[in-house]
Amino acid sequence: MSKRVMILATDGFEQSELEKPKANLEKAGIETVVVSLESGEIKGWDQDDWGNSVKVDKVIDDVSDCSDFDALLIPGGQINPDLLRVNDRAVAIVREFHDAGKPIAAICHAPWMLIEAGIVEGKTATCYKSIRTDLKNAGANVVDQEVAQDGNLITSRNPDDIPAFSKALIEMLGETVDKAELEAA
Repeated sequence: MSKRVMILATDGFEQSELEKPKANLEKAGIETVVVSLESGEIKGWDQDDWGNSVKVDKVIDDVSDCSDFDALLIPGGQINPDLLRVNDRAVAIVREFHDAGKPIAAICHAPWMLIEAGIVEGKTATCYKSIRTDLKNAGANVVDQEVAQDGNLITSRNPDDIPAFSKALIEMLGETVDKAELEAA
């Protein structure tokens, strides 16, 4: 039976941090479902301007629980997690995945969602350099490495870390993959 990963995102996601892990998961035979605040499409941010749009598969309010999914992936970018962390249902979804012990992969600014959900205290994690103090103040042991794994949490710093980030999530889902075959930013 194929694994399913929810990609929780909205307008302003860092384009490479959604598109590349999504492609890597699908290459490993894992189904991805983009869940957002509204139906239609969401628009990515590509370095310094708006980028590509991605089709929304499911609206956040239609997700009753996380039982239909094996893992959660949250792309970064400054805008995406900032908009998501003020949405009660988005924060609740992060908590539900955590409480169920399912993998949660957050890259770049996405650990803001882990902070908002109150699940980083005592955990080793990494993130984009500008929010390291936020992560530390939330009680995390902050490290500067391409991927940090602690229990069900997988975190990475930036688009350069996408191959290691993708590999960690794919392996946590019980699949195998050669890092050299994974798409990078």
